Amino acid sequence: MIFLKQASRPTKLKKILYISSSIILGLLISFNLHALVEINYINWAAKQGKILVFYSGCALPFFIQINIWLIGIISGYFFGIFFWRKIYVERLLKK
Repeated sequence: MIFLKQASRPTKLKKILYISSSIILGLLISFNLHALVEINYINWAAKQGKILVFYSGCALPFFIQINIWLIGIISGYFFGIFFWRKIYVERLLKK
């Protein structure tokens, strides 16, 4: 059985690493979201009999691709800030 230890002292380096890891996680999740949206869009277009225009190997327009990536990065940042505060500032992992 694994027990959670109390969170150690927060440092500036820990905060930077924690938030940057959260941003990378948000970006990775946004890539998966992008794939799901594109698969559904291609299936929908095929059922409708529409001709797809591929933008650099992607069926979604460029501004939609960028928006999905930005949503991933921004949500990862806020996710990191929120849980940094919960774990290190408010110390919710105390025994």
